Amino acid sequence: MRIIDRKVLTELVRESRGAEIAETAAVLPILFMILLGIFWFGQAFSIYGAITRAAQEGARAGSMAYCATCSGSNTLPQYDANAVTAIQNALQASQLNWQLAQYPSSPPSLVACQSGAPVSCTSGGSTNFCIQSPIQLTTTGPSTSGLCGVSVTFQYPYQFWLPFASLNKQTIWISASSQVRLETR
Repeated sequence: MRIIDRKVLTELVRESRGAEIAETAAVLPILFMILLGIFWFGQAFSIYGAITRAAQEGARAGSMAYCATCSGSNTLPQYDANAVTAIQNALQASQLNWQLAQYPSSPPSLVACQSGAPVSCTSGGSTNFCIQSPIQLTTTGPSTSGLCGVSVTFQYPYQFWLPFASLNKQTIWISASSQVRLETR
């Protein structure tokens, strides 16, 4: 009986029928995980592009026709409010909820255009975004003169869904920042 059992066993080992099914069963979960990873990282990259575009739109709206000596309704808080409105509109156009955006965990350390003093974030009527203006963009030597601008910074949450991975259901914060030269019209 031992010879027959050994013979049957050797035939089973040499037999290749059904090997494709076993190989497929081993490879398919790995392939599925790779495809899921590509999808979710693509979604994160899409959100990064959308919030970066929103930050650019906000900085552009906050820099329009800036005038340090103008009087009337064109005040610095109004430009900040224009920036917030532009950010909100750009996020909504990208199908993102602007209310999920948050103040950056570490706002940029920027200096004022004329005095060189640190510029703190203003809200423009919203606590979700950091708007700093007028900031110094460039310097032309040891003096504090140079190009003046506006900076917009915020972060947006994104939650991955990758089963059996360390990123599964973890929220990451994607940051967006933009600086634009002030328009002096």
